[in-house]
Amino acid sequence: MSREPRFSAIHWAPWLAILLKLGLIGTLLASDVVDVQISEQSHTPPPVPDGANVGVALFAGGCFWCMEKPFDQMDGVLSTTSGYAGGTVENPSYEQVSAGGTGHIEVVEVRYDPAKVSYAQLLNTYWRNVDPLAVNRQFCDAGPQYRSAIFALDEDQRALAEASRAELSKRFGREVATEVLPAARFWPAEDYHQDYYLKNPIRYSYYRSRCGRDARLEALWGK
Repeated sequence: MSREPRFSAIHWAPWLAILLKLGLIGTLLASDVVDVQISEQSHTPPPVPDGANVGVALFAGGCFWCMEKPFDQMDGVLSTTSGYAGGTVENPSYEQVSAGGTGHIEVVEVRYDPAKVSYAQLLNTYWRNVDPLAVNRQFCDAGPQYRSAIFALDEDQRALAEASRAELSKRFGREVATEVLPAARFWPAEDYHQDYYLKNPIRYSYYRSRCGRDARLEALWGK
């Protein structure tokens, strides 16, 4: 897979929409972080050693840029990959999904070692990084492609996800908007979306702040 950095006009369309929405054009052009490395190639998850016991989980929590870090920080998580799931178009692009016409949701695939971290622990991290009361949106990102959802890849995952969802409904005293969905094919997102918080830490932090993500999460869950 080529990682030769280059700028693509079609990929600047979603970037400009994000920057204009958040009022970041002047800030970023005046900074030294406009050297975005963009690739049209899809991301390939890191290889897993032969014979390793690897669990897979699939979570949708709005912008996938913001969902990798909390899982990466967990002991026992092997990798996170941003991507798309739940739609009808094969190998969708970011432009197609963000336009809202494919039925996909932005998701993060989490690969983990079940001997070190349980699916229940992953669920706990997931819930504390989403607004489970928001309908068809997460924070400043609106549309069904940004809604929160848990894709249950087997019956055990479905039972745990449903039980945790019911507990949250009791906690908040209202219906939780987060869906528990059946397994769906996962399509990795383009390479420039992967590990975004590591590649572009200033832009990532600014986006989270201006999107109101951290303020809303603190209001829901505390510090």
